[in-house]
Amino acid sequence: MSLTEIYLEILPADIAYVKFIFESYEGVGIIRTVDRKKAIIALLAVDDFIGTARSVLNSLKDEIPLVEIPRPAQMGEDWLLLELAIDGDES
Repeated sequence: MSLTEIYLEILPADIAYVKFIFESYEGVGIIRTVDRKKAIIALLAVDDFIGTARSVLNSLKDEIPLVEIPRPAQMGEDWLLLELAIDGDES
């Protein structure tokens, strides 16, 4: 399974909403918070569903302010693995 990373800047109050929307589209992708203070999130979209993921993002633009941004420069290559390790420790 291959994933495409799409980085988005949104309002902090909208993070949970966007996550909920993508969770309702099971298998399309997952949302990870990259920077809570700046409200930057990453959509990890399954390559087979990238068209669906883009359609969902376009619909969300009608509801909330969101901007697609380049991958933040301060992120390391293994940021997701670190994030998953932290999540696993909290379980």
